Amino acid sequence: MSLATWQDLCLDARDPRPMAEFWAAVLGLEARQGEAPIALDGPTDAHRVWVNPVEHPRAAKNRLHLDVHARSIADLEALGATVVLPAEVSGFAWTTMQDPEGGEFCAFLREEVPSYRLHGIGIDCVDPEAQAAWWGRVLGSEPQPDQDWWTLHDATPIAGLTLDFAPVPEPRVPPNAVHWDVRGEVAVLLDAGATHLWDTEHWTVLADPEGNEFCVFPAVGD
Repeated sequence: MSLATWQDLCLDARDPRPMAEFWAAVLGLEARQGEAPIALDGPTDAHRVWVNPVEHPRAAKNRLHLDVHARSIADLEALGATVVLPAEVSGFAWTTMQDPEGGEFCAFLREEVPSYRLHGIGIDCVDPEAQAAWWGRVLGSEPQPDQDWWTLHDATPIAGLTLDFAPVPEPRVPPNAVHWDVRGEVAVLLDAGATHLWDTEHWTVLADPEGNEFCVFPAVGD
């Protein structure tokens, strides 16, 4: 049983329109017209990604990043991405890249690329096992170990999308440029170990046990 349910994903951007067009092309979504925040729509509401305007510049490596399917690195570069660490140099199964505003993401090359191309969300952690266990409890998913990281395979309604919690040595530098939204009861999440940050008219901003922000909307029907 979960304490909350996945709603959608949010990305911060200093210039939302170009970033929305970039990420729509990378992820296989459609960017709405109009002013920011800009919604990138997919086959269901759970696939939606919001590109939100922010004034602060990127301060450090993103604590959360996107992992994407891609046919080639050249295709991503043509959209405006840059290579940070090629897979053939690192020996990993992915190439580390940056979006047009310098946010890191990882590209996994595939011969057959699905229409929806978000492969996973990587979360840097001091204690990945504890973080995966906490979010697994919140989203109703059993964490699975994979070398030195932990993965939630069914925490969202999107088939194949994983949440991957990995250890990192560096401290977190807030705020995160990537976060997700959930639906649930704020009091329940606070009792589970979340921290209250602030309220808006329509949602409440909380932090998980390692300080990562997420937004809580009322459960459907409330």
